[in-house]
Amino acid sequence: MRSLWTGVAAGALICAWVGGAAAADLPGKFDGVTIDAKLIGGQQYEALYARIAEWEQATGAKVNVLSKKNHFELDKEIKSDIATGNITWCVGSNHSSFAPQYPGIYTDLAALLPKEEIDAFVPANISASTLDGKLVMLPRAQFDVSALYYQKSLYQDDAKKAAFKEKYGYDLAVPETWQQVSDQAIFFASPPDFYGTQFAGKEEAINGRFYEMLVAEGGEYLDADGKPAFNSEAGVRALDWFVNLYKAKAVPAGTTNYLWDDLGQGFASGTIALNLDWPGWASFFNDPKSSKVAGNVGVEVQPKGSSGKRTGWSGHHGFSVTENCANKEAAASLVWFLTNEDSQKLESSAGPLPTRSAVWDWVIEQALNDPYKKEVLIAFQQAAQHAFPVPQTPSWIEISNAVYPELQAAILGDKTSKEALDTAAAKATEILEDAGEL
Repeated sequence: MRSLWTGVAAGALICAWVGGAAAADLPGKFDGVTIDAKLIGGQQYEALYARIAEWEQATGAKVNVLSKKNHFELDKEIKSDIATGNITWCVGSNHSSFAPQYPGIYTDLAALLPKEEIDAFVPANISASTLDGKLVMLPRAQFDVSALYYQKSLYQDDAKKAAFKEKYGYDLAVPETWQQVSDQAIFFASPPDFYGTQFAGKEEAINGRFYEMLVAEGGEYLDADGKPAFNSEAGVRALDWFVNLYKAKAVPAGTTNYLWDDLGQGFASGTIALNLDWPGWASFFNDPKSSKVAGNVGVEVQPKGSSGKRTGWSGHHGFSVTENCANKEAAASLVWFLTNEDSQKLESSAGPLPTRSAVWDWVIEQALNDPYKKEVLIAFQQAAQHAFPVPQTPSWIEISNAVYPELQAAILGDKTSKEALDTAAAKATEILEDAGEL
C-alpha cells in the first residue's frame, strides 16, 4: 500500500525540523489567542470541523471562521486579499492544484511542527505539499482521484440487458472504457426524470475533467516546452465526449453550472446511473439518511480512454498557515490537530483516502469486515495507480478560468469543439506569456 503512494508525486523532501514543540507537547496551550481561518465549505467537511471545538477546549484558544466556501470561491477571495494586502488571517484551506498560485503568503510548517509528526505522512504527499523548499500545507485525509460510482440494480435487470445487447451489440456490464460509459449513459437516460451520467461543468472542475479525458485520449495539455497543446485531435475527441452526452440529453440540462456538491447530491438523489466522483462521497452515497441509492452503490476503477490510459486527475487538500499570522505556533497546532491521526481516521471512515501512513493501516483493517468499504478501498487503490497531477504551472487556475467558458460554449453548441479549443489555447498562451512562462 505505502509503495503505491510514493509514486503519486515527485519533488524534494522537506527540510529538517528547525524548531517548534515536541510531539508530546501538542496541541499546546494558547489561552486568549484567536485564530482567524478561511476554510473550504461543503457537507463532507463538517464532521472534521466539529473537532475544532475539541482543539479550543484543549488549548484555550478560539477559532474564528471568516469564510467557508467552495474552493473556487475561496481561491478568488484569497487572491483578492493578496491584491489588497489584506492577509490578516492565520489558517487557510489549500489544495495541491491551487498552492503554486500563492508564492510567499504561507509559512514553512516544517519549522513549526516536530519532524516525527511530518514524517508520519505519506512521503509523496509531503513532497507535493512542498514548494521551493517550504512545507506550505499539511495534508489532510483528502487525497483525491476519482473512481466510477454506479447503481448496481441497473446491471441486474434482464430486460435492460437484452435491450442493450440488441442496440449496441455487446453485453451490458460496468463500463471499462469511456466509450462504453457514453453508450450506457445514453441508453439509461430518461429525461427529465433519470440521466445516464453527469459532470461538473464550470471553473477548474470542467477543465480538470477535460484535462484527464484528454490524457486518456492520448493528448497533452501543455507540451514539453510548456505551450498549450490541447487543441489537438485528441483534444477534440475528449471535448466531443462531453458535447455528445449533452446533445443526447444523457446528462442534466443544468450540468454546465454544476460543481462537486451538485454532483454528490445528484447521484444520491437516485436520478443518475453512472457518476465519476471523489472518494469523499463514498460513505454519503451508501448512507440511507443521505442517499436514495444506499445499498445499491457499486464502485469501480475509472474507465479508459481510446489510448488505453485511464483518467486520473488528482490532488490533495490541506491546511496552511500565513506568514503574516501573529500566532504561528497556535495556528500550526490547529493545522496539526485537523490532520492528526484521529482527524484522518474520522475523515477516512467516510471514504476519503488518508495521507498518514498509519491511517492507511487502520483503513485496511476497517475494511476487512465491511464489503462496501472493501469495494471502495479496492476501487480507489486501483484508481490511485493511474493518478496524475495537474500541469505544473502556477498559472493553472488562471488558465482554467479562461478555458472553461470555451469548453462550455462547445458543450452548449455555440461553437464546434475545434473552434472552442483553438480559442482556449490562444487565451492560455497569452496567460503563460504574460506570466513569463513562455
